[in-house]
Amino acid sequence: MFAVMKTGGKQYKVQSGDTLRVEKLAANAGDKVQFNEVLMVGGDSPVVGSPVVAGAGVQAEVIEQIKGPKTINFVKRRRKHSSKRTKGHRQQLTLVKITDILASGADKSGVMAAENGAGFGVAAAPVAAKPAKKAEAPKAEAKAEPKKEAKKAAPKADAAGDDLKQLSGVGPALEKKLHDAGVTTFAQIAAWTEEDVAAMDEKLSFKGRIEREGWIDQAKELAKG
Repeated sequence: MFAVMKTGGKQYKVQSGDTLRVEKLAANAGDKVQFNEVLMVGGDSPVVGSPVVAGAGVQAEVIEQIKGPKTINFVKRRRKHSSKRTKGHRQQLTLVKITDILASGADKSGVMAAENGAGFGVAAAPVAAKPAKKAEAPKAEAKAEPKKEAKKAAPKADAAGDDLKQLSGVGPALEKKLHDAGVTTFAQIAAWTEEDVAAMDEKLSFKGRIEREGWIDQAKELAKG
């Protein structure tokens, strides 16, 4: 007796004692499983199903879980800067040994039905929908906070500051740099030491200009006036 059964999207003609590789089954080595999609039972009185033979089944024993031969998928895209991609794959399979072919009564045998693992032919079990969150109690309306007073305008520069543009070579841009460096009066410039001049040269990016223009001497005269 032989049978034509279907599993994993493929059809197999099997006889008792045959060993075959099928798409991965959700079973462990040593388990006994039963294929219930039997399309035909052959023998002295062949029966063809429509599409399956009612009550027929093929029983088998799981030998082991294996992997098929490695396949290489190589893709090269022209005019895409020589883009290439190589991807390998090994299909997961189950090695089974056919133990019995039942022309009828398979639905009452009590043997575990052979089911393919998720990933081929059978969709993965649907994920249970998450329970809806409990409606949160409405929060008490936050009391309207009194508007903060508008920030006061930043105080203007000290009115007592000198007009540094009176120094030779100092324009509005350079005066602003001096203000940013904390220099606002002629008296400060008049009191500069050599170290102060070197440090200010670095800040203003005008090395040697202070000495060339004679800012210190000018500041001393302007401070007196």
